Amino acid sequence: MANPNILLIYTGGTIGMIKDFKTGVLKAFDFKNLLDKIPELLLLECAIETVSFKDPIDSSNMNLEYWVQIAELIEFNYDNYDGFVVLHGSDTMSYTASALSFMLENLTKPVVFTGSQLPIGDLRTDAKENLITSIQMASLQENGKPVVKEVCLYFEYKLYRANRTTKLNAENFKAFASLNYPELAESGVHLKVNADYLLKPDLEKKMIVHKDLDPNIALIKLFPGITEAFLKSVLTTEGLKAVILETFGAGNCTTESWFLSLLKETINRGIHIINTTQCVGGSVMMGHYETSNQLRIMGVVSGKDITTEAALCKLMYLLGLNMSEKEFKTNFETSLRGEMS
Repeated sequence: MANPNILLIYTGGTIGMIKDFKTGVLKAFDFKNLLDKIPELLLLECAIETVSFKDPIDSSNMNLEYWVQIAELIEFNYDNYDGFVVLHGSDTMSYTASALSFMLENLTKPVVFTGSQLPIGDLRTDAKENLITSIQMASLQENGKPVVKEVCLYFEYKLYRANRTTKLNAENFKAFASLNYPELAESGVHLKVNADYLLKPDLEKKMIVHKDLDPNIALIKLFPGITEAFLKSVLTTEGLKAVILETFGAGNCTTESWFLSLLKETINRGIHIINTTQCVGGSVMMGHYETSNQLRIMGVVSGKDITTEAALCKLMYLLGLNMSEKEFKTNFETSLRGEMS
């Protein structure tokens, strides 16, 4: 049986930097020389090819056009490779990886995002382990078929479902967490795959790549003392189509009459309002407390236990499909790619 073919896609980020020891300046690493710098990759039972963005970017500059560019690279090369590894800056990796999970419908091959906290050339870098194990995860096969068939994120010995992750730490090597869903695999002395938690897509369906994303959304984090003037200024933004409201605890908010009236007026104008929790773990349960029951009655959409990153990306994806209000609510409250429980 032939070894798997893996395509490595470099978009930018710390993992692709190497220090010039004469000047101390970080510069982009040429991934064509990957095997020269990381000869350990030769030990992997797979063939690796690389492609890079023409101009690698800092992930803080990531946007929808770059998401489409990544999706098109996977779409164009889909039939020629058994798995894909996307190298990406860690700051917005959860956003990009979540977006790709929605954009790549009926995905039946692994797309593994990874990056690092230190450049690939640093003495104490985490880049080598993250890169080597991500490639290994993408090349795992059983009876000639990929073991992983979804968009994932690998960092510091853990493989997560991408749209369940969030970046929690800017300094530790353990930068990411998936607080509402178990890890898909763990790298130790052996690779331990938690097969029960993996997505099981229909292998007969053809992959569809969605490229129409709608960014006309707003993200509002509630806080004690939030004013009517501030909220109204956001909710009356020209062209606004949907709002993610980060509420307290299990989906609770103030019951001030001006607040509830403003939300109801907004919904009546055809703007979707999604209720997600500010907590990094746990779920929205509208109606569990009196302070969220009014939201449920007026038709606010429940985000359940979705992350903010996944909620934003799912919202852009669903708005791009131009569905009816009823279809939208049903689809948002339904797990489409394993993004919510």
